Parts: sequence; C-alpha cells; structure tokens
Amino acid sequence: MATYRDNPYGAFNFLVSLDDGQEAETVGGFSDVSGLGREVNYSEYRNGNEKFNTVRKIANTYKTDDITLKRGLVGSTSLFTWLKNVSNGNHEPREVTITLLDEARNPVSTWKLRNAQPKKWTGPTLAAKGGGEVAMEELSLVAEECIYEE
Repeated sequence: MATYRDNPYGAFNFLVSLDDGQEAETVGGFSDVSGLGREVNYSEYRNGNEKFNTVRKIANTYKTDDITLKRGLVGSTSLFTWLKNVSNGNHEPREVTITLLDEARNPVSTWKLRNAQPKKWTGPTLAAKGGGEVAMEELSLVAEECIYEE
C-alpha cells in the first residue's frame, strides 16, 4: 500500500464502498470526502503525593468526526433509501471503506468507518441561471470508529 515518496499523493483519485453486510457496493463517483478524523478525550488526574503541582493527562475515550460525502446527482437512490430506512427506525449500520489511489490507480491508503450510519442528506441547489453547474447531493455519516489501514 502506502510507500514513502518525496511528492505527496494527490487527493483526486479515491473510491468509496458501502458494505451492507451482504456485499460491498462501490458507489463511486464521489467528488469530495471530508471529515476523516478522530479526537481523543483526556481525564485529569493527580496523586496527592505528586512531586509537581500539576495534573497528568490520561487518555480515555475517543470519538470519530462526522464524514461528509459529496457527488453529482446520478439517479441512484441507494443513499437516500438507506437514510429513509434509518429514519423509519431500522438499524442499518454499514462498514464504509474509503480508498485513496495513486496516479496509476493503485490503492495506497484505506480508511474504514465501522458501524457508519447516515445522519443527513442534502439535495442539490436548483437554479435556472443557465450556468453549467452540476446538481450535487451530500450525505453526512456518523461512525463509531475510523480505522486507518496501510
């Protein structure tokens, strides 16, 4: 997968795959993926016999940031159907895999979102200005964990 090189990888070649537990569907065509991140929470602790008058920081839980996927509206309703099912009370967590590709389209880095669920879907902005804008949809996901794999 990832190998050290002087030039950083471009952020323009990637795949997004949604695994519903039965098969992984590559719902490629996303133009943007943002929000890949993790934040560690810390507790403060100090012994009564500490030598220094300061607290120690002890790592405890962590949380994964919300992830946003954007793509041109292509007529597929799979993302909206997933959101609708969850909105109707169905528990449908999925494993989402985001794979960064190099210039030759070889995988170099992978992020797996464990137990990802849709949080918000935003439809396209429609304006009859006569411009050449693309109708875009946006899906925000929550996940229990974002795992980086090499």
